[in-house]
Amino acid sequence: MKVSRLVSQAQRGNKEALLQLIMADQDAYYRLAYSYMGNEHDAMDAMEDMIVTIYEKVGHLQNGAAFYSWSKTILVNRCKTLLRKKKRFLPMEEEQESSLDGFTDDNPYRKTESEMDMQLLLSHLTAKQREVIELRYIHDLPYQTIADMTGAPLGTIKSRMSQGIQKLKVLIGGDRYENDRGEITGVQTEL
Repeated sequence: MKVSRLVSQAQRGNKEALLQLIMADQDAYYRLAYSYMGNEHDAMDAMEDMIVTIYEKVGHLQNGAAFYSWSKTILVNRCKTLLRKKKRFLPMEEEQESSLDGFTDDNPYRKTESEMDMQLLLSHLTAKQREVIELRYIHDLPYQTIADMTGAPLGTIKSRMSQGIQKLKVLIGGDRYENDRGEITGVQTEL
């Protein structure tokens, strides 16, 4: 699937092309929305809002190859707007206590025990450090996309990342988990 070609078709009004673009990355959209919203219902609401916004604004997208970073930025903004409306805007800052109790249901997006350990580690970071680390390592977004999504300068994103990683290193035992590029290794980082 050629993203630029599908974006071009969507910009000319082809709803099927837009649907293909969204469906191709639907799991990533859901995980991103769920990480902000904290529950399935609100995550789905945010995704619906994102789809409407994309449909209305796809004609303004200049670079078709940037569709996924652009659409994920829209999704994050929709999540933050919905959270503000609910007067609980805490971007990935605090997990509900029940999320650390373990889950036995069939939702594949619920946390396993090792993932809960990572959540506990991440809870020691500031909200902004945690947000950039989750966006980078869990959602695999590039630094520039994270900067665009959060509205922070690229240098600030890299600084938050570095400070957060330093805190995590101290928590897990220092340099023994660091590779030659300064990245944490040997720790479960997927949520």
